[in-house]
Amino acid sequence: MNARSGILAGGNWIVDKLKFIDTYPQQDALANIIFESVSNGGSPFNVLVDLAKLAAPFPLAGVGLIGSDADGEWISIQCAAHQINTEQLRTHTTAHTSYTDVMVVQSTGRRTFFHQRGTNAFLDDEHFDFGSNQAKIFHLGYLLLLDRLDGPDTEFGTVAARTLKRAKAAGCQTSIDLVSEDSQRFGPIVLPALPYVDYCILNEFEIARTTGIEIRQTTGIDLAALQTAALQLLEAGVGKWVIVHFPEGACALGRDGRLRVQGSLNVPQSKIVSAVGAGDAFAAGVLYGLHDEIPIETALRYGVCAAASCLRGTGTSDGIRPLKECVQLEKEFGVRSSI
Repeated sequence: MNARSGILAGGNWIVDKLKFIDTYPQQDALANIIFESVSNGGSPFNVLVDLAKLAAPFPLAGVGLIGSDADGEWISIQCAAHQINTEQLRTHTTAHTSYTDVMVVQSTGRRTFFHQRGTNAFLDDEHFDFGSNQAKIFHLGYLLLLDRLDGPDTEFGTVAARTLKRAKAAGCQTSIDLVSEDSQRFGPIVLPALPYVDYCILNEFEIARTTGIEIRQTTGIDLAALQTAALQLLEAGVGKWVIVHFPEGACALGRDGRLRVQGSLNVPQSKIVSAVGAGDAFAAGVLYGLHDEIPIETALRYGVCAAASCLRGTGTSDGIRPLKECVQLEKEFGVRSSI
């Protein structure tokens, strides 16, 4: 029996400063800010707050760096409000807490990000203590947005790979998430980590950039191409599941070679306030299920239901409700019949 319990999430801790605008302007043109709000941002912060709001019955803890400033204080207050252990959320004395200006087009929910890396650029392997925490799953994100962890390591390829190896050696299952950066860095940064990853969670853009296999075609998601790309990541070292999400749904491929497919909820446009945080909400729902060792099909269902709930809120986690309520959204909206 595995006595470990809970989720430890590390990586980017960000304050999202959302501006809801009437239109996204061309360069040198003007858009009107309709209203503003502040929300949690970054993979560990979002996933942990989402799990708390999903009413996950296991411990939640974070690892990261914040600044000695108002944004850092706000993060600490939010963690306390959601009973997130912050013993490994350390304060950097000179850098500012990371933040992102998020421009959200009110009529569509589409968003654009302007990011200040801040303290996250200094997060390193030495900041992760796996001996003092008995978490069952360690979740790391976002790769490609963590300067030092993305950096080279002579033994493991990247520093993040070293950190994930230490997590597994301590008895954790491991999970990663990526950022949708428009670059060619995916292979050199992502692939070295995969031999130390149990659950690789990414979207269709990120898996395409990592493998070089296009997933989205003019007609939609190419499931055959997705399966080929996911198999490539399994062959590169992923231990249990490659999990890919996209607006139409999600898929998972494991060692048995059978692709599981789950449609997203058919949320009408009139019910969508913002898509900010939907990917992390999906990850939170899936990790909830994986932690409780339920079938992957049910974990995917949790993920798409949590993501649908997220779409109804202004901020990253504002729309998240307890998991039982999220799952009930299936009856309200229905599930997409095809991907």
